[in-house]
Amino acid sequence: MTTIVFNTKNDTQTQQLAQAIGKKLKGSEVFELRSDLGGGKTTFVRGLAKGFGSLDPVASPSFTISNIYRSINKKLLYHYDFYRLKEPGIMSDELSEVLSNSRDVVVVEWGKVVSDILPESRIVVLIEVLSETERKLTMQFYSKFSYLFTALEKRVV
Repeated sequence: MTTIVFNTKNDTQTQQLAQAIGKKLKGSEVFELRSDLGGGKTTFVRGLAKGFGSLDPVASPSFTISNIYRSINKKLLYHYDFYRLKEPGIMSDELSEVLSNSRDVVVVEWGKVVSDILPESRIVVLIEVLSETERKLTMQFYSKFSYLFTALEKRVV
């Protein structure tokens, strides 16, 4: 497992970092985003979706549980937020089905409730609030996802 740490000074830098990662997405990547409320998870997804080629507006799926963003190359980015669920219920079936499609990208917020469904080989992004605007993003991933981060390592650590 590899760990890389990035520090961002504001939402714009967080989105730019995620956008750079999003440009390299091939499909089949699974991200688990971890942070406190207001930590910047949706901000990260905005950049990821933009880099992936989506023109759809990105909003937190806290109330809808899931959103789907379409890229210009017809691939999908599924964005789940399980904050309000104590048990996954029917959402576990939906998530399992989506995870079986290697063409698409999946992003999960508050994934503890579905941890048994998420693949072990996923990209975990821990977002820590350093100040009102600054964030520390710790990314843990297996070597098969190194292509997402190679050019970024020289940027910030």
